[in-house]
Amino acid sequence: MGPVTVTVVLPVLDEVEALPGLLARVPVGFEALVVDNGSSDGSGERAAALGARVVREPRRGFGAACFAGLVAARTELVCFMDADGSLDPAELAAVAGPVARGEVELCLGRRRARPGAWPPHARAANRLLARRVRRRTGLALSDLGPMRAARRQGLLELGLADRRFGWPLEMVLRAAAAGWRVAEVDVTYRPRLGRSKVTGTLGGTVRAVRDMERLMRRTAPV
Repeated sequence: MGPVTVTVVLPVLDEVEALPGLLARVPVGFEALVVDNGSSDGSGERAAALGARVVREPRRGFGAACFAGLVAARTELVCFMDADGSLDPAELAAVAGPVARGEVELCLGRRRARPGAWPPHARAANRLLARRVRRRTGLALSDLGPMRAARRQGLLELGLADRRFGWPLEMVLRAAAAGWRVAEVDVTYRPRLGRSKVTGTLGGTVRAVRDMERLMRRTAPV
């Protein structure tokens, strides 16, 4: 085992089914930091039993969980990814690499979906949002994917304030405003394990889009 150089923040809400396979594939040198966002299925306890570091964030919200993980991280380089089995931790090194090498300040995983992984309504919403971000920031992005990497101190200095579904978008908008270099690398996107709470449902997608639209209105253009 080599030294831990990257923290992987995993926001978790009732993902006990996906955690064993997910945590088993976290690469050497990456520490899994599970942020239990109020699970009722024992996800936090299961993650701890599997060797992950676990912190609790009682305030519900994707951004709240991600921010709690960012604050709790103990490494300079931090990654984020969903904990539902749709993304492969083995691909974290490819996402973190451009940041670690100093080529960019933020790297996003551009999802390449397997059959059944990305519901049409969620894919369409992501495509529309990415187009708006390109027009607004000039960044050549095609996806606002949940697997991403950046340096911890830089993210803290961005002053990310959204604690709901707008967190991924706010990170990109604030990074662009700060003049960060942003890139994408391809990652595999698989059907999730267990019940979807956000993009797998129409209602979840609507809530996410509403949060992001609100964020776009209140964030000054780059």
